[in-house]
Amino acid sequence: MKAAPFEYHAPETLEEAVTLLAEFGDEAKVLAGGQSLVPMLALRLARVEQLIDLNRIPSLRYVSAVDGFTRVGAMTTQATVAASRELRQRAPLLAEATRHIGHFQIRNRGTIGGSLSHADPAAEYPAVAVALDAEIDLSSVRGTRTVPATQFFTGSFTTAAEPDEVLTEVRFGPSAPGWAVVELARRHGDFAIAGVACTVRLDAADRIGNLRLGLFGVASTPVRAFSAEQAARGLAAGDVDPVAVGHAALSEVSCVSDVHADADYRRRVAAHLAGQAVTQAVAQAVREARAIREARRG
Repeated sequence: MKAAPFEYHAPETLEEAVTLLAEFGDEAKVLAGGQSLVPMLALRLARVEQLIDLNRIPSLRYVSAVDGFTRVGAMTTQATVAASRELRQRAPLLAEATRHIGHFQIRNRGTIGGSLSHADPAAEYPAVAVALDAEIDLSSVRGTRTVPATQFFTGSFTTAAEPDEVLTEVRFGPSAPGWAVVELARRHGDFAIAGVACTVRLDAADRIGNLRLGLFGVASTPVRAFSAEQAARGLAAGDVDPVAVGHAALSEVSCVSDVHADADYRRRVAAHLAGQAVTQAVAQAVREARAIREARRG
């Protein structure tokens, strides 16, 4: 099939783009990498009167570090995220999650801003943003506002962005030394039936000082597992029970059923993956802590 007719716009500045969005409102859609929107248009699962392509706006492609935050422009491709040495050092969970996304052809075109704006509950980047307490900038002719990632995703494929706003930047705070991304998919590159993004920071006594868990593929939005985070805080690294972590992580989640899996199966899989992710992240954090202590001893 072919997409229904639409008018195509290719602004070269952010100012031009937000002006077009202000003019057309609900009639417009923004095109980033196009890895989700273009197939939906071609299959006529979505229709648009005005298509605004952001690919000619170079100011939306960057990775930089400012005031302790790692800033990533919305049009930065997933391939760039995966290859960035700076992101590997400063936001390793984001870089690690990227290797689970589709295939290299998709990552060459897909963008971080496009993934977050599309808000597929089975996608990796939204869960990473939620787990890392990322900040998301939305721009319009009225100016720029910042929305915490934990408040950005409002439902399946829906966000807090207004029709005349475009996502321009994502910011991540300092990284934790332990991190892991685990997921279950039918084939590599498929969307996850269930998945978990996790970071762990230990205190001086090798106890869990900070744990963050983001679940994806299980509900209508990415889920931050606050109950599991609180339950694990203060535990010695060697005392972490993956079964208990998994139970706590899913204790307040309403899992969804679809053609790929029913809610009960998703719950059991996600609980297992949560325990697995925390175990891997804690082990890595312990190794990092030991390496630092050995380096200090000389």
